Amino acid sequence: MALSSKKPRPPKTLGAIEQSVLETLWKIGPSTADACRKALARSHPMEDSTIRTVLRRLEEKGYLNHEVVGRTYIYSPAEPQLSVAARSVRQLVDRFCGGSIEQLLVGMVDHDVLGAEELARLARQIAGRKEQEG
Repeated sequence: MALSSKKPRPPKTLGAIEQSVLETLWKIGPSTADACRKALARSHPMEDSTIRTVLRRLEEKGYLNHEVVGRTYIYSPAEPQLSVAARSVRQLVDRFCGGSIEQLLVGMVDHDVLGAEELARLARQIAGRKEQEG
Protein backbone atom coordinates (compact mmCIF):
# COMPACT_ATOMS: atom_id res chain seq x y z
CA MET A 1 0.00 0.00 0.00
CA ALA A 2 1.45 3.37 -1.05
CA LEU A 3 1.62 6.19 1.44
CA SER A 4 0.40 9.59 0.36
CA SER A 5 1.58 12.87 1.72
CA LYS A 6 -0.99 15.32 3.08
CA LYS A 7 1.23 18.33 2.29
CA PRO A 8 0.87 19.87 -1.15
CA ARG A 9 3.97 19.61 -3.28
CA PRO A 10 6.00 22.80 -3.29
CA PRO A 11 5.41 24.83 -6.42
CA LYS A 12 8.04 24.72 -9.10
CA THR A 13 10.01 27.91 -9.38
CA LEU A 14 9.03 30.57 -11.87
CA GLY A 15 11.23 32.34 -14.36
CA ALA A 16 10.93 36.11 -14.77
CA ILE A 17 8.74 35.88 -17.87
CA GLU A 18 6.54 33.19 -16.28
CA GLN A 19 6.11 35.43 -13.23
CA SER A 20 5.09 38.37 -15.44
CA VAL A 21 2.57 36.26 -17.35
CA LEU A 22 1.05 34.91 -14.14
CA GLU A 23 0.84 38.41 -12.62
CA THR A 24 -0.82 39.65 -15.80
CA LEU A 25 -3.47 36.93 -15.62
CA TRP A 26 -4.14 37.75 -11.96
CA LYS A 27 -4.58 41.36 -13.01
CA ILE A 28 -6.69 41.01 -16.16
CA GLY A 29 -8.49 37.75 -15.40
CA PRO A 30 -9.12 34.76 -17.68
CA SER A 31 -7.64 35.47 -21.09
CA THR A 32 -6.61 34.06 -24.41
CA ALA A 33 -2.94 33.73 -25.30
CA ASP A 34 -3.30 36.68 -27.66
CA ALA A 35 -4.88 38.93 -25.02
CA CYS A 36 -2.15 38.00 -22.55
CA ARG A 37 0.56 38.66 -25.16
CA LYS A 38 -0.94 42.08 -25.92
CA ALA A 39 -1.18 42.95 -22.22
CA LEU A 40 2.53 42.19 -21.88
CA ALA A 41 3.62 43.87 -25.14
CA ARG A 42 5.22 46.95 -23.53
CA SER A 43 7.19 45.21 -20.81
CA HIS A 44 7.82 41.83 -22.49
CA PRO A 45 7.16 41.79 -26.24
CA MET A 46 6.99 38.22 -27.51
CA GLU A 47 5.90 36.15 -30.45
CA ASP A 48 2.63 34.24 -30.41
CA SER A 49 4.48 30.91 -30.18
CA THR A 50 6.48 32.17 -27.20
CA ILE A 51 3.45 33.21 -25.12
CA ARG A 52 1.79 29.88 -25.90
CA THR A 53 4.90 28.03 -24.71
CA VAL A 54 5.03 30.08 -21.49
CA LEU A 55 1.31 29.48 -20.83
CA ARG A 56 1.73 25.73 -21.43
CA ARG A 57 4.69 25.60 -19.03
CA LEU A 58 2.76 27.50 -16.36
CA GLU A 59 -0.07 25.02 -16.74
CA GLU A 60 2.35 22.06 -16.48
CA LYS A 61 3.75 23.59 -13.28
CA GLY A 62 0.23 23.85 -11.85
CA TYR A 63 -0.10 27.64 -11.87
CA LEU A 64 -2.70 27.87 -14.65
CA ASN A 65 -5.79 26.08 -15.90
CA HIS A 66 -7.47 26.44 -19.24
CA GLU A 67 -10.88 25.85 -20.71
CA VAL A 68 -11.68 25.51 -24.38
CA VAL A 69 -14.33 27.79 -25.84
CA GLY A 70 -14.89 26.82 -29.45
CA ARG A 71 -11.31 26.33 -30.57
CA THR A 72 -9.85 28.95 -28.25
CA TYR A 73 -7.99 28.26 -25.02
CA ILE A 74 -8.92 30.58 -22.16
CA TYR A 75 -6.25 30.59 -19.44
CA SER A 76 -6.84 31.45 -15.80
CA PRO A 77 -4.76 31.21 -12.62
CA ALA A 78 -5.21 27.95 -10.72
CA GLU A 79 -5.04 29.79 -7.37
CA PRO A 80 -5.44 33.33 -6.06
CA GLN A 81 -2.26 35.41 -5.91
CA LEU A 82 -2.17 35.48 -2.09
CA SER A 83 -2.38 31.68 -1.88
CA VAL A 84 0.64 31.30 -4.13
CA ALA A 85 2.49 34.02 -2.22
CA ALA A 86 1.73 32.43 1.15
CA ARG A 87 2.93 29.03 -0.04
CA SER A 88 6.12 30.60 -1.41
CA VAL A 89 6.77 32.34 1.92
CA ARG A 90 6.21 29.03 3.73
CA GLN A 91 8.88 27.49 1.49
CA LEU A 92 11.32 30.29 2.35
CA VAL A 93 10.60 29.96 6.06
CA ASP A 94 11.10 26.20 5.94
CA ARG A 95 14.27 26.48 3.87
CA PHE A 96 16.03 29.41 5.55
CA CYS A 97 14.48 29.77 9.01
CA GLY A 98 14.02 26.18 10.13
CA GLY A 99 10.25 26.57 9.82
CA SER A 100 10.10 29.47 12.28
CA ILE A 101 7.95 32.42 11.23
CA GLU A 102 9.17 34.18 14.38
CA GLN A 103 12.78 33.82 13.22
CA LEU A 104 11.82 35.27 9.83
CA LEU A 105 10.04 38.29 11.37
CA VAL A 106 12.82 39.00 13.87
CA GLY A 107 15.35 38.80 11.04
CA MET A 108 13.26 41.20 8.97
CA VAL A 109 13.16 43.69 11.85
CA ASP A 110 16.88 43.26 12.60
CA HIS A 111 17.77 43.94 8.96
CA ASP A 112 15.40 46.90 8.52
CA VAL A 113 13.11 45.04 6.10
CA LEU A 114 10.18 45.51 8.44
CA GLY A 115 9.95 48.69 10.50
CA ALA A 116 8.46 49.19 13.95
CA GLU A 117 5.30 50.83 12.56
CA GLU A 118 4.75 48.02 10.07
CA LEU A 119 5.31 45.42 12.78
CA ALA A 120 2.83 47.14 15.10
CA ARG A 121 0.25 47.38 12.31
CA LEU A 122 0.79 43.70 11.50
CA ALA A 123 0.33 42.76 15.17
CA ARG A 124 -2.96 44.69 15.29
CA GLN A 125 -4.21 42.98 12.13
CA ILE A 126 -3.33 39.56 13.51
CA ALA A 127 -5.01 40.33 16.83
CA GLY A 128 -8.12 41.51 14.98
CA ARG A 129 -8.27 38.29 12.96
CA LYS A 130 -7.82 36.16 16.08
CA GLU A 131 -10.72 38.03 17.75
CA GLN A 132 -12.94 37.35 14.72
CA GLU A 133 -12.10 33.63 14.86
CA GLY A 134 -12.61 33.17 18.58
